[in-house]
Amino acid sequence: MKFVTVFSFFLLTFSITANSQNIIVHKTNDKMTVDGDLSEWKNTFSGPFVIHNSGEKATQNTFVSLSWNDENLYIAYRSSDSKIIGKSQKQDSQIFDTDDLVEIFIDADGDGRNYIEIGVNAYSSYYDMLLKCISPDCGGWKMSMAFNLSELETASKITPEGFCTEIKIPFSSLEKIKNGNFLKPKSGTKWRGNLFRIDYGNTVEYQALQPYKSLKFGFHQPAEFAVFEFVD
Repeated sequence: MKFVTVFSFFLLTFSITANSQNIIVHKTNDKMTVDGDLSEWKNTFSGPFVIHNSGEKATQNTFVSLSWNDENLYIAYRSSDSKIIGKSQKQDSQIFDTDDLVEIFIDADGDGRNYIEIGVNAYSSYYDMLLKCISPDCGGWKMSMAFNLSELETASKITPEGFCTEIKIPFSSLEKIKNGNFLKPKSGTKWRGNLFRIDYGNTVEYQALQPYKSLKFGFHQPAEFAVFEFVD
């Protein structure tokens, strides 16, 4: 009976965590090296990802962890993949159309304008994109692949289970985005954002750490982005 009670409590706790719309970003004092090797990564990984517009279980698991210090935001992904699709490509190639990859979206003020998207494949190839406006009330879909975050670092490492990815985003580069309101965070700061993966397998799957509550299709639903909460 005691085991059943404890197990039921564990399931309830996991369910609450999995359905929470808050993503905690823990501060670190460790020196972080962006090389795709996650052996030194100490923060807890969240997941697995689910199908982003249904909440159903994904075919292959993805886990993610976030960390920060006074200069940078760090993101680490651990992706299971029995058949990696993609190749090394030049920066800002539209790898989201062709390659297995992980993505992050950050809209600091949550207004759906001037937010960023970064995607990285299993071969460390990446793009960084500025979404200036996606809704009709500000003129419709406007984006820039020519946009570049200075000192952005990305690295992936292929493993026997799939691939691992690390991303470093300097706060100083985000602060340069006009009307983005990317002020350097402190403990208690909250940004809007979300975490994704595209898995090109036998069936293409669009995965997210958390599904959209409305179950709408499409990654660009800033009104439903989760909250990234920076804590010490």
